[in-house]
Amino acid sequence: MNKWSIKDIHWLEKSPSSPSRFNWRVSEVLFNSTNCRCKVDSINPTTGEYRIVLQGTLDTDDNYNPPN
Repeated sequence: MNKWSIKDIHWLEKSPSSPSRFNWRVSEVLFNSTNCRCKVDSINPTTGEYRIVLQGTLDTDDNYNPPN
């Protein structure tokens, strides 16, 4: 797994993305974070549309080795 930086996170706003690719990339961000949390902002049971908010801090330690 590669080390991430703040500049690498802007791809999150690019769409469309396949669910599997998005899952992989969000996982990369989470694994390279020192802390993170999630908030369910809204859910529409009629349409299935949802909004979640992820918040965290990317690790900036140059010696950081993410878990395998």
